[in-house]
Amino acid sequence: MSSRTWLHEMNPALKFMLVIVSMLTLAWFFNPWTPFLLFIGVIFVQISFSRVNWKVWILFMIPIGFTALGYLWTTVLFAADTSGDVIWAWHGFEVTDKQWHTALSLAFRVFAFSSLSLLFALTTDPVKFVMSLMQQLRLSPKLAYGVMVGYQFLPVVKDEFIQIRHAHRLRGIGQEKHAWQRLVSMRRLLIPLLASAVRRAERTAFAMEARGFTGERRSVYYEPLTIAGRDWLLAIIIISILIGSSVTGFLLS
Repeated sequence: MSSRTWLHEMNPALKFMLVIVSMLTLAWFFNPWTPFLLFIGVIFVQISFSRVNWKVWILFMIPIGFTALGYLWTTVLFAADTSGDVIWAWHGFEVTDKQWHTALSLAFRVFAFSSLSLLFALTTDPVKFVMSLMQQLRLSPKLAYGVMVGYQFLPVVKDEFIQIRHAHRLRGIGQEKHAWQRLVSMRRLLIPLLASAVRRAERTAFAMEARGFTGERRSVYYEPLTIAGRDWLLAIIIISILIGSSVTGFLLS
């Protein structure tokens, strides 16, 4: 198996725990170097061990970049602590090194958190994620299968929403010009969607009961998920990047 697919094949529960630990650890560091180095490290892991569509990744990062820029700008303008040495001044407006330090820390933290989230979202199969939560983290089967069925319903609900809207337009309904009129008219779409969702949920419950689903934990699964050696290797690499960025950021701050 090529190393470019390791992140996609990695046990989702272990990957999820690594992302959570990384985010919680990052929350304790307030210097700009730690989130910046972690962000670079996460990109390195994705380049080396995944086949992420980088066009999609960049599209996700564009609004995130604007958010980081907003944090940078507002922190510099409205920082409560203006102590420190002045590094830039313009028409009476001064920026101290402490303000700039805090602004960079918040901006890079947005990039670091977002890159970790995208690493998980773009390399994880949602169904396998729920199954791994049930097998490795002992999530209740009732909750796990409920989440999985609900997730699979989302594309169906979207298609039904489009069909109902097209049917209304064919009958000359839904041509309101004002936003408040379109908001009020949403009940014509939501009520049929709700009724359809209730019927579909009822049929799904009957089908699961007919196939012997009781919600009890089991020891044997149709598709067992395990933690392989390459999963532990990736975990060691990610933890090493996290520790390295934390220690380096602490020493440089």
